[in-house]
Amino acid sequence: MHRTLSAARRAYTLIEVLIVVAILGLAAAVLIPSMSGRGDFDTQAAVRALISDISFAQSDALANQSFRRIHFYEGGTGWCLVKLAEDELAQEFDPETADFVVDPLKGAARGGTYAIDFVQDDRYASVRVEGVSIDGGKRDITFDELGGTVTSGGLPGRGGTLILRSPDAAYRLEIAPVTGKVRVTRLAAEPANEQ
Repeated sequence: MHRTLSAARRAYTLIEVLIVVAILGLAAAVLIPSMSGRGDFDTQAAVRALISDISFAQSDALANQSFRRIHFYEGGTGWCLVKLAEDELAQEFDPETADFVVDPLKGAARGGTYAIDFVQDDRYASVRVEGVSIDGGKRDITFDELGGTVTSGGLPGRGGTLILRSPDAAYRLEIAPVTGKVRVTRLAAEPANEQ
């Protein structure tokens, strides 16, 4: 008799089971729709990476008292960070001669250039950089020794915009003149027939 009582006390009641099932059902109802579009997560991750890289480039320019530039690739496949001398401000980006910043996470020994390439990095596979227009149509953000943005002529930067887009989401990044402060706005989804 003692064994059957202790076995009954260890079981779950019907109410407890129903509560657990209801909680799991609510969690599934909330999570499954948001997990359907991986591109939104990829795009958010790319936005965070770009904001981080802008902050790093600005801090690195200030810390090393030299110019740093973020260049956005023509095909919309990412960006890279390069070192510049003052007499190189007006030069166009050339990957063959560029002096890339070393990524502290990769290290120089492993060829660790500071670059995000969506083609080689599957974390951002569905994301593209579009509509880059900085300082009047350029594809670069340049920071001077004081951490402020500058144009290719060495004058204070005028800011600009760019869009990070995937099939599921799009974000506009607005770079403020001089300070380089970034403001992010989520764009409305485009209808499927317009893409």
